[in-house]
Amino acid sequence: MADDASTLYAKLLGETAAITWQELQPFFARGALLQVAGDADLVAVAQAVAEDDQAKVAAWLNAGQLSKMQAEQAQDWQQRDPDLWAVVVAPWVLVQEREQPSVVH
Repeated sequence: MADDASTLYAKLLGETAAITWQELQPFFARGALLQVAGDADLVAVAQAVAEDDQAKVAAWLNAGQLSKMQAEQAQDWQQRDPDLWAVVVAPWVLVQEREQPSVVH
């Protein structure tokens, strides 16, 4: 079972890519966009969704680390056009804003 899980993780990792908000807007309009918090492992969350791991998904939902994309967040991303990272776990697209590296002066 662990081999299957690591294979799925590797598959999802390979399918994860940078994307623009403009490309994500149709998924938002269909209600198929899930936002993953910046401090969560996007691929691990996608794996739990793909495996229908209800306990993990519920824990992330309750902690606010996974949520359906809200209109306020969509508007913010529309205005800022941040670096986004996404992976498809049909029927969902999971998206995460990539953390900007801190600049040390």
